[in-house]
Amino acid sequence: MRDVDSFAVNRANWDERAPVHAASADYGVQRFIDDPDMLSDVVRFDRPRLGDIAGLRGVHLQCHIGTDTISLARLGARMTGLDFSPAALVEARRLAARAGADVEFVESEVYGAPDVLGREAFDLVYTGIGAIIWLPDIRRWADTVAALLRPGGRLFIREGHPMLWTIDETVTDALVVRYPYLETSEPLVFDEDSTYVETTHSFTNTTTHEWSHGLGEIVTALLDAGLRLTMFVEHDSVPWLALPGQMRLGDGGEWHLTDRPERMPLTYTLQAVKLSTSAG
Repeated sequence: MRDVDSFAVNRANWDERAPVHAASADYGVQRFIDDPDMLSDVVRFDRPRLGDIAGLRGVHLQCHIGTDTISLARLGARMTGLDFSPAALVEARRLAARAGADVEFVESEVYGAPDVLGREAFDLVYTGIGAIIWLPDIRRWADTVAALLRPGGRLFIREGHPMLWTIDETVTDALVVRYPYLETSEPLVFDEDSTYVETTHSFTNTTTHEWSHGLGEIVTALLDAGLRLTMFVEHDSVPWLALPGQMRLGDGGEWHLTDRPERMPLTYTLQAVKLSTSAG
């Protein structure tokens, strides 16, 4: 495994997914074009926690096809989107142009962001659902965030809960822990010919490499990078059908466990502010 370029493997997968996602009803690309007030479900969910971001210079790490990035721009932030998939950025730029959104999109792996975007250049670093599982080293991610932020700038992330990532999604009648909770040196390797949107596309780049990161590891990495935690909220919902056969769709496009949803958090929102001095 150590001789395999996991980023290249994942990039091939996401390059193939991007046009499929852009064409799917799930992402609602046409609605962004038709309605200048349209916001993605993910950004709308956290809008009360985001607060006023008008005038902030923000970067969305792992922005994919840009629906969340454009949503943040529509709330007044001056946004840059960064992704390692050139195919995703083609779709993001096309959407921004058609939607009339002034957003810059830059191609880079996350860890290279400070080199291509500049250090201490941003008031806001945003990361959305399902992003950090694609990164092998959470401490390096936290150092990257710190390097991008100006002193006093903040990180805003909503992510799948590490406990959710441990659950075997093939079991439909019980919550069964199958995958690691804590970060491992070797990735989890999956081979799946599908994606999380409805499509008839037959995928050829089906292999992905993913990593787990426990809450303690994430928080400690941010603290060690010179950030101060200012908000941490766990949610009993997730914006996709994460556990087939065990979830119901609620208001706002969020899925909940059907049976005793209080048993396990499914996502979390975290905010942290960069102190005046930082390890980044």
